[in-house]
Amino acid sequence: MPKPIQFRLHAEHALAEREIAREWVERTVLAPEWTEPDPDPALERRFRAIPERGGRILRVVCAENDAMILVVTAFLDRRARRPV
Repeated sequence: MPKPIQFRLHAEHALAEREIAREWVERTVLAPEWTEPDPDPALERRFRAIPERGGRILRVVCAENDAMILVVTAFLDRRARRPV
């Protein structure tokens, strides 16, 4: 069973403002196509193409511990490129 996903208030506002579905964020968090470290060592960036948005790449910044995954923010990242 996957860990529960919680959203910071900023993330909730960002999803609404950017018209990003929670389901896309959950899909990206639980099954990213690739990950990168964030400048903040407590955070991780997770990426996934979103077919519902023409294949654009969703970046989700989150923190994971033994009990849960906390989503800090999410946005469609125009500059994201899959690692080679």
